[in-house]
Amino acid sequence: MTLVFRKLGTPLFYFLVFVAVISFFIFRLIANLRLPKTKLPKRILAKAALAFAITLVVFVTSTLLFWLALIKDLPSPDALATRSIDISTKIYDKNGVLLYNLYKDKNRTLVKLDDIPIHVRLATIAAEDSEFYNHPGISARGITRAIYKFFQQGKITGGSTITQQLVKNALLSPDKTMARKFREILIALAVEQKYTKDEILEMYLNEVSYGGTAYGVQEAARQYFDKNAKDLSLSEAALLAGLPKSPTLLSPFGLNPSLAFERQKEVLNLMKDAGFISDSQFERATSEQTNLSIKKTDIKAPHFVMYIKELLAKMYGEEFIYRNGLEVTTTLDMEIQDFAQKVVADEVSKLERLNVTNGAVLVLHPQTGEILAMVGSKDYFNEDDDGNVNVVLRPRQPGSSIKVVNYTYALAHGMTPATIIDDSPITFNVDGQPPYIPRNYDGKFRGRLTLRSALAESRNVPAVKVLNQMGVKNMIDQGHKMGITSWQNPNFYGLSLTLGGGEVALYELATVYATLANRGERPELFGISKITDASGKVLYEHKTASQPAVDPRVAFILTDILRDNTARTPAFGTHSALVVPEHREIAVKTGTSNDLRDNLTVGYNQNYLVAVWVGNNDNSPMSRIASGVTGASPIWNTIMTNLVADMSNHPWEIPEGLVQKKVCGREEWFLVENQPKIECNKNNTDKEDEQRKVEKRRER
Repeated sequence: MTLVFRKLGTPLFYFLVFVAVISFFIFRLIANLRLPKTKLPKRILAKAALAFAITLVVFVTSTLLFWLALIKDLPSPDALATRSIDISTKIYDKNGVLLYNLYKDKNRTLVKLDDIPIHVRLATIAAEDSEFYNHPGISARGITRAIYKFFQQGKITGGSTITQQLVKNALLSPDKTMARKFREILIALAVEQKYTKDEILEMYLNEVSYGGTAYGVQEAARQYFDKNAKDLSLSEAALLAGLPKSPTLLSPFGLNPSLAFERQKEVLNLMKDAGFISDSQFERATSEQTNLSIKKTDIKAPHFVMYIKELLAKMYGEEFIYRNGLEVTTTLDMEIQDFAQKVVADEVSKLERLNVTNGAVLVLHPQTGEILAMVGSKDYFNEDDDGNVNVVLRPRQPGSSIKVVNYTYALAHGMTPATIIDDSPITFNVDGQPPYIPRNYDGKFRGRLTLRSALAESRNVPAVKVLNQMGVKNMIDQGHKMGITSWQNPNFYGLSLTLGGGEVALYELATVYATLANRGERPELFGISKITDASGKVLYEHKTASQPAVDPRVAFILTDILRDNTARTPAFGTHSALVVPEHREIAVKTGTSNDLRDNLTVGYNQNYLVAVWVGNNDNSPMSRIASGVTGASPIWNTIMTNLVADMSNHPWEIPEGLVQKKVCGREEWFLVENQPKIECNKNNTDKEDEQRKVEKRRER
């Protein structure tokens, strides 16, 4: 009986005893009941009594079985004092190089509640459980809210008190099921009987995760502020109290540091509303500058690691990834990563005179979508320049690099590389808007050009004319097929979209170009190859996937144009940073936003894709950047040259359905259904052909 009492806890034990006693008296009552004379047949009364008895037995039996199912192997509250040590989760590159150890050390220092300032305790109570000292371990209001969400949204969320969170984190699995929730409630009720409120709060403050390896308020204070918990100020206490809600998302060292400070102010408001602090304390705390302690953790490829951590948190939840000894094999190649990081740091330092303070790089295998390197900024630990912000994932204006989406649609809908486009002044008038007058980067006009030359030279006016003919919505739809997710509302965009008027992340832009490199199949970019648990059981293994997005013939033609150095020579010169010697298979495109806030270069061959951005995190403009000479292009060239150093030039496979025909004295590629009927339209001037001949002679 003592064992059962300990297993169940007082409330449940008494409940079952109550059910048993009531059942006993009901049966005794039925047995001794002397029914009055009635006209109803005795047989009917007997059946009614039997039915009632059976119903009661079923009810009691079901109730007992229900509770026994929940309490089977139910952890004892005593286990809170004897819980096992958590196992670290390790993140590796593709070759087994350790990038980050989420539990390199235990990183937990136990502190007594008396050594934790009252404002630190109250901040946690306000943020997590304002009724902590008034409930028996569960909150009726919270449970009601959780039940409502379950029936409305089908989600098991919310409603947990500090006691329940302690039980969940220390004694139970993170499974989001009703059974686990009931078990959590039962143990919480028992814990409240065994421990005082102060003891429970002390255990919670020593158990809870504050992000990364910081478990417990003492190590959190050291990690974020380089001080002991007893020395935390009110504003610092509020920032820490806000982290357990979502340690990765709300981390001041994460991808969105501003979220941590928004949560900090929210906690201070909760403290004021609960009467824990006065108005004057609130004002002082909100006006106080929170100075974080930036410690260089033993971490390699930090932007990539933080990206992987967020993916893991979405897959398994915060607590699971910090406690269960996952072995995570990623796609990163640390050798490529180190080289790319060094190149970015070195080249950006040379661009300070042009007011360029940052750079980012993404290296992929375009056929599979593997992320081989991710440099989110020149220095992750540079707090002054927001170095922890991962620009690879931040929307920026892509400039002319986005033109390939426009031309992809055009080449699939009737245009050819030989189509003549007039690079001449034009004004577009739209009702209710000022006239739109596109201009070229050099402020000049080149007259009648082939589509090949217009794209290769990155002429703006021809691109706008093509978009005007094809339609903005069609370009947006094509962008979606090729991997752009940032363009949501077509009404937000106009003809400037083809010049970079719609922001996209470098990650999305790389997907667009990887689609071209992968013969029109859009690869799914990924950073995690395999995940195993501590026992070696495989929890996840990536399967390469792609989606048809572009006619492979169109993808080939665009690649052919982007690797045509002769075609781009009039704009970039013969020996620009877009040329990788002995590798004519490499296709490349540049882009610069009109306001000079972003400069990009994206290029690829069959094995590697390198996307580069330079600019400033504060969005301030750069000085005049000459695409192909300064800015992103030298970074791109150095990295790509290193990647292909031991590889030979490999021609692109020609897909079926393409023909090559001589048009106006020049060989050109055509879709079979779009091939010209005559060799050359003599009414078209061919200045471009003469220019190409001149440039070929120069190359010789």
